[in-house]
Order: sequence, then structure tokens, then C-alpha cells
Amino acid sequence: MSESRRPWLPYLALAAIALIWGASFLFIKVAVQDMSPMVLVLIRSSAGCLALAVLMIATRRQLFPNARRHVVPFAVMAITGGVFPWLAIAWGEERISSGLASILNATTPLWAAILVYWVIPSERPSPINYAGVLIGLAGVVILVVPDITAGGIRGDLIGAVAVLLASVSYALSALYQRRKLRGVNVFEANLGQLAFTALFVLPVAVPSLPAAHFEPRSIAAVLALGIAGSGIAGVLYYYVLNSLGPVRGSGVTLLVPVTAVFWGATLLHELVTLPIVLGMVVILAGIVLTNVGRGAASPNRSEPEKAAA
Repeated sequence: MSESRRPWLPYLALAAIALIWGASFLFIKVAVQDMSPMVLVLIRSSAGCLALAVLMIATRRQLFPNARRHVVPFAVMAITGGVFPWLAIAWGEERISSGLASILNATTPLWAAILVYWVIPSERPSPINYAGVLIGLAGVVILVVPDITAGGIRGDLIGAVAVLLASVSYALSALYQRRKLRGVNVFEANLGQLAFTALFVLPVAVPSLPAAHFEPRSIAAVLALGIAGSGIAGVLYYYVLNSLGPVRGSGVTLLVPVTAVFWGATLLHELVTLPIVLGMVVILAGIVLTNVGRGAASPNRSEPEKAAA
């Protein structure tokens, strides 16, 4: 069955990504207690790359069928969607609360909506799509206000700026993917990004390896980030970007705080209060508005299994 008959499939992938990434800020917070941001990114990217390569070999997929053509795009995606934002967020979370980090990370679709106006004029969002992004961002603020009120906005300005710059980098990465890697096999694209991310961060990570404390809890957290957050969710994210475009696709960052609440309530039995419910409703309303009409993207015909250059 073609994707045109399954228009819900990219949104199902979007929900899956949000569920996987919902615990990412917690995992980062746990991991940076025992290792530097550089070591975290090295293990995260290496674990994701290895897991994805094993999966591709097991399912009889070629690892890099068009490697020469895509070396530069893979390298650019590694810098803008891997090395820089992952280091910036890990470094920032050493200085600010995970609640504040989630708000700043949720600005990604806002930056994408602003930048797409000039970078990809044919995919400019409509005014109602822009309104949806702003409403979704407002919902994120409502969602995390109780946590911030209770714990305070801990940290310094430079930590917050680091996470904000990471969000801008994610937006640039989404736009670049749309221009240069649209239609490329999603497994190959994510494997290439992860491989270059590990390669680029290796020289700066090695000097801080002796100081890392490889505790079971932190190792489990960073492996989960790599295998699930970067490997599995990375493939799904490329598919969503191919299908929905950079603004709609990056809107998954608005859903991450919602799934973080879900995991907290499900696994930690945390209380779901009225402000939390209100925030989630506002976020979902914003997501709906970003997908009204033609919006930020024209659907891509390729499916996850068939996307190829």
C-alpha cells in the first residue's frame, strides 16, 4: 500500500519519536554526572551507529550504496544535527535544569519556520501554521511551569544560550536535509550522520576519557540515547522530515515534554495535574494547526522502506 493511502504513517512515526525522545533529557542529565559531554556524544553516536549497522546487515540492506555522492551531506548533517547540538545540550544541562532545557529545545520548529521562509521559499508555512508553532511553544511553557516553579530555573545564562543554539542547529539540520538528502534511504542517511558524528567528536573526546566514571547507571543512559534515541528514532526522524518537511517534522520537539510527562506518570507514578493537562492540550492544538493546509511541506512519495536516491 502506498503512502498516499496511509497519510497517518508519518504522524505515527512522529509519535514514536516523541515517545523515545521523551526520556532523552533525563538520560543526558544522568550521563553527564559521570562523563564529559564529549565522551557522552562519542559513546552515543558510536552505539547508535553500531546498532543501526547491525540492523541493516541483519535485514540485508547495503550500508553505504551511494557513499561518494553523500559524503559532504552526511558530514554537514553530523555537525548540525549531531556534534554541535548534542555537545551544546549536554554542556548546557550541566548548568541548567532539564525543564528549562526542554523549553529551549522546543523552539526548534519556530526557528525552522523562520528560516524556511528564505531557505526553501516553496515550502513557506501559512500564517495559521506559524500560529500553530507559537501555540505549541506556549503549551510547552505551560507544561513545565509547575516543575520550574517548584525547582526554580537553575543555572546560568550561558547554559541556556547553549541549548538555544542547539535548537537553531537542529532547525538548520532539518532544512539542509530537505535540500540535500530528501529521498535518500533513511537508514543510509542516519548511519552516515552517526558515523561522521563519532569520527568528528573522537579527537576531542579521547583526552577526557580517563576522567570518565563508567557507572552502570550512566552507561545504561548513554547506550539508551545511542541505540534508541539516535539509531531507531534517527531513522524515523529522517523519514518524517522526508514526508512532512522541516517545520512539521521538527515539531516533534514540541511533543517531547508531553511524552516526558507520560513516562513520568507511567514509570514513576508522578501526579498529572490540571496545568499539565492544559499544557498538553495546547501543544496538541498547536501541532494540529502546523499541519493545516499545504503548510510547511508537500508530502514525499517515498516510504521508509523505499526511500532511495
